[in-house]
Amino acid sequence: MRRIEPAVFFPAAILALVGVAYAVIAGDQAERIFDSLRVAITDSTGWIYTVSVGFFLVALLILAFSDWGRIKLGPDESEPEFGFAPWFAMLFSAGMGIGLMFFGVAEPLTHYIFPPEGDPETVEAARHAMVLTFFHWGIHAWGIYVVVGLSLAYFTYRHGLPLTIRSALHPLIGDRIYGPIGHVVDTVAVLGTLFGVATSLGFGVTQINAGLNQLFEIPISTDIQLILIAAITALATLSVVAGLDAGIRRLSEFNLYLAIALIGFVVLAGPTIFLISAYVQNIGEYLDQLATLTFNLDAYGDGAWVGDWTLFYWGWWISWSPFVGMFIARISRGRTIREFIFGVLLGPTAFTFFWMTVYGDSALRLALSGVADELVNVVRDGNSELALFAFLEHLPFSSITSVLAIILVATFFVTSSDSGSLVKATLASGGSLNPPVSQRLFWALAEGGVAAALLVTGGLAALQSATIAAALPFTLILLLAFVGLIRAFSHETARKAGVKTAVQLPVEGATMPWRARLRLMFSRPTGKEVDGYIEKTVVPALAEISEELKTHGYEVELTQSKGEAGMRVHDSDKPEFVFRVERRLYDAPYFSTPESEETAEASESPDEEYARAEVMLSEGGQHYCVYGYSKVQLIREVLRNFERHLQWLYHISKNG
Repeated sequence: MRRIEPAVFFPAAILALVGVAYAVIAGDQAERIFDSLRVAITDSTGWIYTVSVGFFLVALLILAFSDWGRIKLGPDESEPEFGFAPWFAMLFSAGMGIGLMFFGVAEPLTHYIFPPEGDPETVEAARHAMVLTFFHWGIHAWGIYVVVGLSLAYFTYRHGLPLTIRSALHPLIGDRIYGPIGHVVDTVAVLGTLFGVATSLGFGVTQINAGLNQLFEIPISTDIQLILIAAITALATLSVVAGLDAGIRRLSEFNLYLAIALIGFVVLAGPTIFLISAYVQNIGEYLDQLATLTFNLDAYGDGAWVGDWTLFYWGWWISWSPFVGMFIARISRGRTIREFIFGVLLGPTAFTFFWMTVYGDSALRLALSGVADELVNVVRDGNSELALFAFLEHLPFSSITSVLAIILVATFFVTSSDSGSLVKATLASGGSLNPPVSQRLFWALAEGGVAAALLVTGGLAALQSATIAAALPFTLILLLAFVGLIRAFSHETARKAGVKTAVQLPVEGATMPWRARLRLMFSRPTGKEVDGYIEKTVVPALAEISEELKTHGYEVELTQSKGEAGMRVHDSDKPEFVFRVERRLYDAPYFSTPESEETAEASESPDEEYARAEVMLSEGGQHYCVYGYSKVQLIREVLRNFERHLQWLYHISKNG
């Protein structure tokens, strides 16, 4: 695997640096351009975001309930790396971030004060405010992440392709993903992630500034925010240079525990029973209005609210999707597609809804009761970064909880920057899971630089505009990636059809006498004996058949290492045929007979390991042993599976 992919790294780095330099030098002109770009995209192509996000959600639900939902993200015999409990815990950590801290109080109150329709500051406005907040932070966001994560996990773990966005296009363009098209796709993914993470960092630093103002009367200004960006980015880059992966993992766990502690405090200190009731009712009303909200473009209005809120969120989630998608792909090997879709859609969403209910409904209850005029005025004046701290003032121990909130936002900043730099470095190194530290350092600094430049040129509005603009080309890539997924799944169906229609090839002298076959069933070879069989029988058999296949125009690659031997048959841009025999060890006999039990009891080493020479194909292990087959018999087995492969290719070509 390359340590750097020049055709991705340099274009992405140059475009990022040029954008930052222009934003700083051009000043007011850049701010006007950012705003004009956002308006143009919202007015002319906003429907693309809306239709795409709605399509992803509906298509994923259909996919989960289909037969394709049984396909594993990895070979057929693979098992999940993590149990359900740790897997869900990691999904929760992926779903939490600076955005929840910034918008948990601010967004529900904003919709309550400035509702898109109806009278403001009423009970009805409060109910609809929570529905809108759930809509923006619900299953639509995670549906986008599922598309990216599913594509990465499926093509990486089941087909051995690089852990990059380009791999999702392999069913559509084949090996051309390694050429200019693939480079452009990964470059767009890097830039989208860069602006998405920079937007989160911008939100985070404004909120930290607000908290410091609340506690220590430090002024809220761009200069202070730039100093904070520099300081916290320095911490993130130090962690990158030092290689403190274990430290970052511990910091991520600290984030989760502190967030749970804060939400638990609000539940206990606030209106507990009301929050539980509101959580249930909010979910019901969200589900009731889901379809209407999904396809709402405000076609009969001016579209300003949809552009400022919904389309910004869709752009933000799309920009974040390579980051979060790669994370959930890396922890989901061995899960079925059905488990993956429902787990990722429902688990983090349920937790996010609870977070928004606890903070949002608590703030709304204060506003409706008329005891939080200062909090309402903070949001009305557009100071959303102050909303969380103004809310905490109405609870006990506000000084302590405000300090904890600042710490949490700061640690989210560090972990987001470090993890985001890892993802961009992975994309810019052709899918390397261990990209160079220098790359991670560069991208960590670039994130801080982009966030700082956009804050200077237009504040959070510029960050939002950049996010929407960066997400547009990646939306089209996601649509193509989903088409590629469906085509790959149809190939899976064709493969099964090929297995059913393949016939046994008659090979003279290949039939094994039944007594010999029975004797092999009861044999219990050791690992050393299986290794010897692979070396003396399997390797010559594969070499002989490979020479014959080459005379028919195929390109054949033989592989051999201790305990395994295999072959790969390439045929231009068609899927390759893989046949491999691996030694598999077992701690105990995989079956027993009266004779074998007596032999084991008499043995000096009754616990000696047992081995099988198992067949592996491109789709995974076949769970049968060929130990004891003669060379001719093994060649017959290869041909039987090769004919199934040809039948599969026939079904693919027939079905387009």
